[in-house]
Amino acid sequence: MSDIEKQPEIENKVVREQQREEDVPLPGADIPTGWKYKSLNLGLFRLPYYASPKAQLILVAFTCFLCPGMFNALNGMGGGGQLDTFTANASNAALYAAFAVTAFLAGTVTNRLGVKIALAIGGTGYSLYIASFLSYNYDQNKGFCIFAGIILGICAGLLWTAQGAIMMSYPKEKSKGRYISWFWVIFNFGGVVGGLIPLGTNINRNEAATVSNGTYIGFLVLTFCGALMACSLVKTTQVVRTDGSHVIMMVHPSWATEMRGLVRTLVEDWYIIGLFPMFWASNWFYTYQFNGVNAAYFSVRTRALNSILYWTSQMIGATVFGYSLDYQGLSRPLKAKICWGALMVLTLAIWGGGYDFEKRFTRTDAASDDFVVKDWTSTGYVGPMFLYMFYGFFDSVWQTSVYWYMGSLSNNSRKLACFAGFYKGIQSAGGAVAFGVDAAKIPYVNEFGSCWGLLIGGLLIAAPVIFTKVRTTVAIDEDLKFSDETFDEVAPTAQRRASEPHE
Repeated sequence: MSDIEKQPEIENKVVREQQREEDVPLPGADIPTGWKYKSLNLGLFRLPYYASPKAQLILVAFTCFLCPGMFNALNGMGGGGQLDTFTANASNAALYAAFAVTAFLAGTVTNRLGVKIALAIGGTGYSLYIASFLSYNYDQNKGFCIFAGIILGICAGLLWTAQGAIMMSYPKEKSKGRYISWFWVIFNFGGVVGGLIPLGTNINRNEAATVSNGTYIGFLVLTFCGALMACSLVKTTQVVRTDGSHVIMMVHPSWATEMRGLVRTLVEDWYIIGLFPMFWASNWFYTYQFNGVNAAYFSVRTRALNSILYWTSQMIGATVFGYSLDYQGLSRPLKAKICWGALMVLTLAIWGGGYDFEKRFTRTDAASDDFVVKDWTSTGYVGPMFLYMFYGFFDSVWQTSVYWYMGSLSNNSRKLACFAGFYKGIQSAGGAVAFGVDAAKIPYVNEFGSCWGLLIGGLLIAAPVIFTKVRTTVAIDEDLKFSDETFDEVAPTAQRRASEPHE
């Protein structure tokens, strides 16, 4: 067999070995005893042990599947499922404003409370948000929806900061892309499943309308289950990787040490500011896509179908980019540069197609009584459908890349919690402004232009950070500077033994 013929077999073997490393402790690794550290065989499948990074990430992903996943499904239909988007815009503007303020301090709070408590508290806010729109179907109480949005903003700040810290700090450096993709696929599958609920309950409604009460009730039950699932996580101190290494964190955090850590992050890692425009842009386009495209242009059942396709495309994008970013044949700095180039090309191509679509109608047209919304049975539906799918693909690619860039700058869960807080805070501030802008009913073409411009500008400003700060690896000693742990407490078993003096 030639070398070329052997290549696929070699690549498959590498993939199998990488998969095994995520599920089974490596020979000689110091792994604690007990049920949390025993993997389970199920025929052809081998489940990772419960306190492994992979198992914990899967639990976090399913928590987000049930909580923000359902939130995304509902908002992906535009207007929170309502025909008039004003109330949802007001609620979401309040949500993202509270989220933006909370997220900047959420890393500090999460480090102090622990990821389990932060996620559980965070999940409850989604149930209240869904309940407010169920109530709105009966009494049109805008105040309750806005209040629920504020509470969710506070809760979401905790949930997403804890999630980001886990996703970026639990895996090994060479596995971060895959972990991000696994999370994003499971999380966005929540949007797909959630989209099936309004599609099933509104399947015969080919006009513009509000979703049914049954849709909101289904979402309410699922989000509550998600909050309960967060309670099944183990403490970060109990998580052990398959090579015997531990997550680098602050073992004895206090409010004072965490506040100092937040300031220290901004001072020592000042270059993270260069990524802030990318953070801002990452939620800005949701308002335009959900309200200015899906809610304005399509019938209620087609909005539900589009939502399913949007989140399905996110799963594809996250898988493609997540696994590509873990490709071991290229150095991490080179992959960072290639990823930046791919993002620029996709931004120009997909949003260029979006501009052609945007010229078809205006906000004034959509608001007129004689405007006929498009159904999946309408002539010419296929083109806008694929555009909406590419918008979903682009969103997951953008966010997967941003998380990977942040994860490449450190392995310390305390510092990465601060990075995640900055990301979600600035992202949410952008979302709050975007929903406020849409509530002011500016022309759709202006909203579109702001989205496209922010994405291109964000990439250009982030280029110096991406091109100069991403390194092949981050030394353990450097990560330990931001914690109160020692090398012997966190290093892989093989490295600890190699550093021991020999007689």
